Amino acid sequence: MHIVSFLMLAAVACFMTAPAAAFSHIVGGSFGWSTPGNLSFYEDWAKPRTFGVGDKLVFPFRTGVHSVVQVSEEEFHNCTQNDAIDMFYSGPTIIELPKTGTFYYYCGVGTHCEAGQKVKVTVVNAEGSAGTPITPNASVPAPADHKSSAKEGCDVGTVSGMLVLLLWVFI
Repeated sequence: MHIVSFLMLAAVACFMTAPAAAFSHIVGGSFGWSTPGNLSFYEDWAKPRTFGVGDKLVFPFRTGVHSVVQVSEEEFHNCTQNDAIDMFYSGPTIIELPKTGTFYYYCGVGTHCEAGQKVKVTVVNAEGSAGTPITPNASVPAPADHKSSAKEGCDVGTVSGMLVLLLWVFI
């Protein structure tokens, strides 16, 4: 009876680690979510990446200095927020990408959007990845290629759970 209970517990633990496979994208890499030195910085950061359903966008910023506003495509291009979809004022902000489609975000503080602090992401039904890093621009630090450790953590959790199960059965 104890073996069956433990096997069920081990199975539940394995299923609980499955959502950890989502990829976390640190917006702007090591530069973070700040006013860039050029208008295409965040476009260049997003270009090589794959944004998958369930992935997370992490906007690292200090509360009161920046914000994240989700808007329509038109408002994104015009840097207006007449009909914002969502607004986040506390940093860092983590946004889960729940479905496929194109999503638009910018900083709603002052003229940060007009200065290029905005990012467009297209979410696909695939596993997220960081792609290949871009060539650094002399005036702005290159976005870092951040690999997610979530999938490796899931693998380690599964392996260690199986080891505990084997030790428990044979001891």
